[in-house]
Amino acid sequence: MASMRTSANRYAKALFDVALEEQADLAKISRDLDAVAELVTSNQELALAAERVAVPDAARKAVMEQIADRLGVAVQVKKLVLVLTAGRKLALARDLAQAFSERLLAHQGIVRAEVTSAAALPPEKMKALEESLSQVTGKKVELSVSVDPELLGGVVAKIGSTVYDGSVKTQLQRMRQELVQR
Repeated sequence: MASMRTSANRYAKALFDVALEEQADLAKISRDLDAVAELVTSNQELALAAERVAVPDAARKAVMEQIADRLGVAVQVKKLVLVLTAGRKLALARDLAQAFSERLLAHQGIVRAEVTSAAALPPEKMKALEESLSQVTGKKVELSVSVDPELLGGVVAKIGSTVYDGSVKTQLQRMRQELVQR
């Protein structure tokens, strides 16, 4: 749902701005958001109770406050969890954690690259790919690698909305298209 992602981005931006202003530990906040998101997504009873109208506001708030205290989350995260609980928006936790993480990486000058290869890449090839992508983007690159044998060979790297496709499968498709057009 686009509207949930948009709402999550707004909350993530607000939290990030507050955390920066208060000189809070941004990495801890990111880890805390991940922990809250994991708890909410893995515990369906909790997620349902946090959203149900039948559960009194005070009870929802008390439960989430206790959970935040037990998790030892940063003050900023605890406040946000209580705001989300009051607004019955705890379902945003996963998207919010991801949006905050993306903001943190951007703040640190890091971009994430989703790399798909035909076979598992040895460490030296991953390092070389990371360096090449760093030169192209001008930023430090963090790789997330997966394997897809259908590529036949080569790699496909996606950074944001930009795709660098060096797969054999795509090259064969291009050659086929050129032959058909001639």
